Formats: sequence, structure tokens, C-alpha cells
Amino acid sequence: MKKYDIILIGTGQATGTILPGLLDVGKRIAVIERDRVGGSCVNWGCTPTKTLVASARVARMVQRAGEFGIETGPGVTDFSRVMERVNSIRNEASTGFQKWLEEVTDFYPFSGSFVDEHTVKAGDELIQAETIIIHTGAASRIPQLPGIESVPWLDNKRILDLTELPDHLLVIGGSYIGLEFGQAFRRFGSRVTVFEHGERLVFREDPDISTLAKKLLADEGVEFHLKSEILSLSSGDGSIVLHYKQGESEKTVEGSHLLVAAGRAPAVTGLNLGAAGVETDDKGYIRVDDYGCTGQKHIYALGDVNGRGAFTHTSVNDGQVFLDHYLRGGGRKISDRVPVYAMYIDPPLARVGLNRRAAEHRGLEYLTAEMPMSSVSRAKEKSETDGIMQVLTEAGSSKILGATLFGTGADEVIALLALAMQAGIPYTKLQETVIPHPTVAELVPFLFKSLAEPE
Repeated sequence: MKKYDIILIGTGQATGTILPGLLDVGKRIAVIERDRVGGSCVNWGCTPTKTLVASARVARMVQRAGEFGIETGPGVTDFSRVMERVNSIRNEASTGFQKWLEEVTDFYPFSGSFVDEHTVKAGDELIQAETIIIHTGAASRIPQLPGIESVPWLDNKRILDLTELPDHLLVIGGSYIGLEFGQAFRRFGSRVTVFEHGERLVFREDPDISTLAKKLLADEGVEFHLKSEILSLSSGDGSIVLHYKQGESEKTVEGSHLLVAAGRAPAVTGLNLGAAGVETDDKGYIRVDDYGCTGQKHIYALGDVNGRGAFTHTSVNDGQVFLDHYLRGGGRKISDRVPVYAMYIDPPLARVGLNRRAAEHRGLEYLTAEMPMSSVSRAKEKSETDGIMQVLTEAGSSKILGATLFGTGADEVIALLALAMQAGIPYTKLQETVIPHPTVAELVPFLFKSLAEPE
């Protein structure tokens, strides 16, 4: 039986963060991966979807070319070439990552399963290690809908295998995955219909942000059915038939393709966690402390599988925290990070810290200010004036509680506020900061001038 210092099960985005530091101190490492190397981000998430979104944005700008005084012919999407570009970029990232792992670790291209707290079965081989890291990520949560087994449904993985543009894409779920794909395929020329069980889209955001997101996408032709209950799915004559209830009415719609985007679940199936004494919570996420350590002090769980974050950047940060703890006994903690994220519809929606809804849920007293993107010179110059910027500060102090940016450049500008919050910089210092003109970021310091109590 081969013995290692560390066994890493799964190759999500913390992998590239922790391996160089471990290799630098001479650790002998085994890596187990049953699927494509790189996890969701490289293969089915960030890399391919943002590549797809970039192509969709070009399609949209061709449609809008006349607004800028540019005359073009009718834009035609060559979907096979779009996907050729997507696959070229994601395949290069994944294969390059795997080649590196094969050079610097013992790489096992199999499923990993615990035999006991120090032993893992990789394929047909048993291996042992002093420390084991679980980094298997999350997978699509598939709702138990009547008839779903009878239709060729897609998730965020399967939809990237399409070679032909859907004629009519039905989408179950009105949040990140559903809206990003929905807008992209609408821009390519598909009819898109989104079904959301809740009363609004992106429900974690404030209601006004949800309303704005719906308006922006509806203006591009995306159709929405909110407060809808899916009753059944079935196959029609070359189509997918979706039967749903909205209010007291039952309705039916037919589409050529179905995307199920109803959330994510931890990828723990087959790990046999019980054999290692590793506990999960009621949603299946592995329980960890502030250093990513499970109840077994030599077993760690990093990234989406631990339920402490659902993004590539939180996975990377988990890796940084682990490395600091494991190698140096340092004090970095998962709970120290300020939550920040972006949704890549166009224009993007980004948030750091709290919004009004979250602040009120915590019973905090706060001040708030906002500015429409139509007041931002850079947005006007680009003819991208849809959206809004909002900030929250603690009442009676200059502490920034959070910000929501929805508009052109929001995914980049949010970093300015994230840095300020992580470093504990008061908003008064931002007001003194000189930022280049013309940019979207230059308006952030001026936002705080109009702070007031919420209405």
C-alpha cells in the first residue's frame, strides 16, 4: 500500500493554491480526480460560461451597432463556432492543469472513497496519508419533478455539450445559472422562457435589484413566469412539454430544450464519509471549522463541498486559509473574509457585504445611498446606462457595511469596496481617494455624500 503525506480528493480551484506551498516543503502528494481536472470553474463554470457570455455580448453589440453610428448586416450566430471557442479555452485549461498534476504528484484518474480515516480507495488501489483533503465541489441539484426522467434535461454541464442552438430553451430557476445562460442564448437567437418558483428573481438581492434584473432581461426578450409551480414534464413530438401552475391557472408550454438550474448540492456521493468519521450537516455539506478542518483533525474539506462559500474565489481563499494553518499554524480564518460575488448577466450584478435586506434581518441601524448608472459619465459614453450603485454604512460611524453594484464594470469596481471593507478602511478615506476619469469607479467616493436613513 502506497503511503503519502497528503491525499487530495478532487481538483477544484483550491488545488492550484495549496499544491505549490506543499510541494515547496517536500510533501509527497496523491491527487484523485474522477472527472475533468480543474473542477466546475475550469470545465463547466467560470471559464466556459464567461467565454460563452463574451460571445453573446458581441452578438448583442452587433444588434445595437446602429446606436453607435455603425452600420452592419444582420448578425447571424454560428453556434458551432461559438462552442468551438468555448471548448478550446476550457480544454486547454483543464489539460494543462492535469499535465502539471501528473508531473508533480501521483495522479489517480478514478473515484475516491474512504475505507477508514487514513485510507482511501482510488479505483482498485488502496492508499494512505497522514492528511487528507476533500475538494470535490458541488453539483447540480435536480428537483424531483414528475416526468423529469422522461425528458433530455440539461444542467450547467450538459448544456455545454450542445452543438446546435436551441430553438426554444426552457429554464427552471431564476438565479445565477438560469439567468446567465438564459440571456446568452436569447442573444444568440433562441427563444428563452424562465420559470421561477419564487415571487422574484435572484431572491438573495433586494427587491428593487430583482425588479431591475427582470426588466433588463425582459427588454431583451427573455420571458418570465414567476410564482410558478412545475407540475410535470413530458416528451412531445420532438419537443419537451412543461406543465405548470401559476396562481389558479394551469398552463402548458413546449420547448426544444430544458435547462434545470435549481441550485447546487455538495458532491459527496460515493465518498463513504462515514467510514472516516466525517460529519455532514442537514444539507449534506461537510462540517468544518474556521480552518477547513472536519471533526477529524487530519481531514480537511475545502471549497463548495463545505458549504462556507459557493464561488471560485471562496474556494481559493479556503486554500489560502488551509495553507496558512497547516504549514505555519497561522491565524487566518474562513470567517474573516468579507463575502463578495458577481453574477455575469450583462450588465453584471456584484455585491460585497450586506444589502438592505440582510442588514434589517440582523437588526442593524444603517444609512444608505444610491446613484443610477445614468449619472455615470463612463456609462453614458458607452451607452450602457442601465443599472444602479448602492452603498450601506453603519449608522453613527464611517464603517462600510456593504454595497450592491449593478451596471457596466460592476464586477471590477466591486473590488474597490471589497478591499476597503477587508482592510477596515472607513468610507471617509475613499472620499479622499483620487480615481482616474472617466471610469465607473470614480463615482464610488461621491456616493457617500448622499447617505441617509432608509425610507
